[in-house]
Amino acid sequence: MAQETARVDLPEPLRKELFHRLVIAQDYAMSVAEAREMVCELFAVVETQVVQIEKEGLERSWPPL
Repeated sequence: MAQETARVDLPEPLRKELFHRLVIAQDYAMSVAEAREMVCELFAVVETQVVQIEKEGLERSWPPL
């Protein structure tokens, strides 16, 4: 259900941008938790949405993977 909420609330280009920032933050030595917290603040979303977008990005091999 959270995945559907994230998909309805945020258009795909915005979800891709969130995913991109999440991956880049982790590449630059942030922990997963820190990166998730950062994008929650930047995009005004809750962590469950971030986790679902993260899964979607991994499944669809969104850049920068």
